Amino acid sequence: MATNDFPIAEAKRIDMVDYLASLGYQPRKIRGQDYWYLSPFREEHTASFKVNRKLNLFYDFGIGQGGSIVDFGMLFHHCTIPQIWEKLQSFLSFHRHQVISQPPPVGPAPDFSSEEKKIRVIGDAPITSPALLHYLEVRRIPLQLSQQFCREISYSLYGKDYYAIGFKNDAGGYELRNPYFKGSSSPKATTFIDNGASEVSVYEGFFSFLSFLMIYQEKNLPVTNYLVLNSLSFFKKSRGLMERHQAIHLYLDRDKAGIDQTHQALALDRKYQDCSHIYGSYKDLNQFLVHSNLVQTTKHSQNNLKKLRPG
Repeated sequence: MATNDFPIAEAKRIDMVDYLASLGYQPRKIRGQDYWYLSPFREEHTASFKVNRKLNLFYDFGIGQGGSIVDFGMLFHHCTIPQIWEKLQSFLSFHRHQVISQPPPVGPAPDFSSEEKKIRVIGDAPITSPALLHYLEVRRIPLQLSQQFCREISYSLYGKDYYAIGFKNDAGGYELRNPYFKGSSSPKATTFIDNGASEVSVYEGFFSFLSFLMIYQEKNLPVTNYLVLNSLSFFKKSRGLMERHQAIHLYLDRDKAGIDQTHQALALDRKYQDCSHIYGSYKDLNQFLVHSNLVQTTKHSQNNLKKLRPG
């Protein structure tokens, strides 16, 4: 999309207060039409980020910058004008939104109960939403594969209803993902898939797990069990489960936290094997899948995998 094709007037009519709420930000105080927040751009204890809801403009006193929802989106998401429009279009698809057509009502800041601040699952169904189907397509995960492990979850947060791809953990909670939200419902836990194997493959998140199945589907690979941590913080707690296996194949993210955890594991026991070099310079298996030619990379990765596992 060329910049001059960008419907900037339409974008600027999206209510910034509602958009910030979808990102998890609630005002600390409201003075007339001015909504004051802790800045989304940095850690702070005194609200210095203001949105004038009547004008639908923001100003961050800490960085001395402000503007429309378009300007905010470019700063917050680190993207271009056409890219922020794509994100706003996705926001409109996933959220019950308010479009500014007249001055919104003025009142005190919402007083949310502790329950309203928590994610509450209100619906569980097969994945049928066109927006979620498109999201899976963008991440190159086929619907048939997704339906085996995921559900379409409706949930409420801060008094509003949303929906997302949901991946269930062993405690009954869900990891929730859509283009604008990454979170989980309580209780949070790992997901262990027991295939009765003597080896286990370990992933940080369920999209890496699904990407692995997508890349290596119909390949004659040794059967393994699967452990999706759903958070790297569960690695230590999962050591007992992992080390009951004869071999532990690690597919952790290639960011600092994931690399550090992999190095620590390799020093603990020879059972641990680092498989992250399979996705090379990419952060994780899903990024590898999305940005690579599937036919070529599958062959290349299959060769790499043979080096890691016994036949």
